[in-house]
Amino acid sequence: MLCNRVASIFTMDEFIPSHAPMKEISGPAWWFGCSGSQLLVKADTQTPAIPFAMNLEALGLDVECYQYLGTLNGHPCCAAALAGKNPLPPEWVFRDLRTLFGRLGEVSFAVAERAVHLAQWDRSTRYCSQCGQTLRFRQDVRAKECPECKRLDFPRISPAIIVLIERDGKVLLARSPRFVEPFYSVLAGFVEPGENLEEAVLREVKEEVGITVEEVRYFGSQPWPFPDSLMIGFTARYAGGEIRIDNEEIVAADWFDAENLPRIPGRLSIARRLIEWFLSTQKNDPGRIN
Repeated sequence: MLCNRVASIFTMDEFIPSHAPMKEISGPAWWFGCSGSQLLVKADTQTPAIPFAMNLEALGLDVECYQYLGTLNGHPCCAAALAGKNPLPPEWVFRDLRTLFGRLGEVSFAVAERAVHLAQWDRSTRYCSQCGQTLRFRQDVRAKECPECKRLDFPRISPAIIVLIERDGKVLLARSPRFVEPFYSVLAGFVEPGENLEEAVLREVKEEVGITVEEVRYFGSQPWPFPDSLMIGFTARYAGGEIRIDNEEIVAADWFDAENLPRIPGRLSIARRLIEWFLSTQKNDPGRIN
């Protein structure tokens, strides 16, 4: 039976993570129902609500796999990979996780990111890549194990650097053909085997726009479960060279000052945080950008 208390998640967020195996739920739990990068929420309330129930079968949903996440507000918290063809009950909808940023509480959104990441990992690791046997969850660690060859498969985390480059009061912004909307952002790319993060910054910048940078400094990081990245942010200063785009990863790039910015990413991304940091160093109010 679905409980009426669906909104308290947004007023008293406290998440205690756990790698414990999925177990019998003796009382109501928070259920983060995932289908790809979409999350199941109740949409007839002012704030999207996460299901709080004994199980998702109470909503008539077919669950492919459960994973225990820990406790949220003192109640069990679980990720549930849902079959994509489930007919949804009235008032319940799937929403892309990106669109829920700023609408869920900060902690709740972080739990949702974790749930989406783990649900997608479960779907992509059903069988052992070494011998083809069906994998099973380990009981002592967040991993899957092959019963035949004992190979372990941990949730995949793909490190990627993202860097804001400054030059004489201007910032380098670029546009990728992969962007769904025609905005400009800072440069980013995946870390390759055998290189450290700073080396990845130097290589990606050189490959994508042809310049060199110096004074590479750590800024912050952000999980990005679309599907499994960890974005590691840096700032850097221009050192030399002229912009030469590769016309594959980057289709346009230029230097912009604080008064003449193009359309930039939304507030969900660390890219936006980097740009707002740049604006604050130029004595501008980042809050005025829409």
